[in-house]
Amino acid sequence: MTELHFTSATAALPDTPEGCRAQLATLQSEIAAIRVQIATADLRRQAHKQALDADWFHRAKTALRLKQEAHARVAARLLELTPKAGKTSRERFKDALIEAMRAECDDARWTALLARARLLHDDQEVSHG
Repeated sequence: MTELHFTSATAALPDTPEGCRAQLATLQSEIAAIRVQIATADLRRQAHKQALDADWFHRAKTALRLKQEAHARVAARLLELTPKAGKTSRERFKDALIEAMRAECDDARWTALLARARLLHDDQEVSHG
């Protein structure tokens, strides 16, 4: 059987979005390779009517799980580094609109707009509630 490589659960996470994306690509490739190894071993086992090598299968599934966990950690790190990436286009537009409005308003006008928005929001919550 092919040698499996494990990833440390305490491996350092990248400091940049580019580093995260590169590590995610590597992990996706490694996950796919492990899945292919498992499928190939199973096909070979079926073709030769052999018993499953339980130790190898356990190591393969453990390696797969560890790679998937590492992938999840790096994906979460990418979201931390790029908080806007997790937002929808509508949410990003709302953020841009608020930023533009805030730049155009003095403090009194801004406070009045916030109060009006809160009233509208509360009214919508009650009517949809």
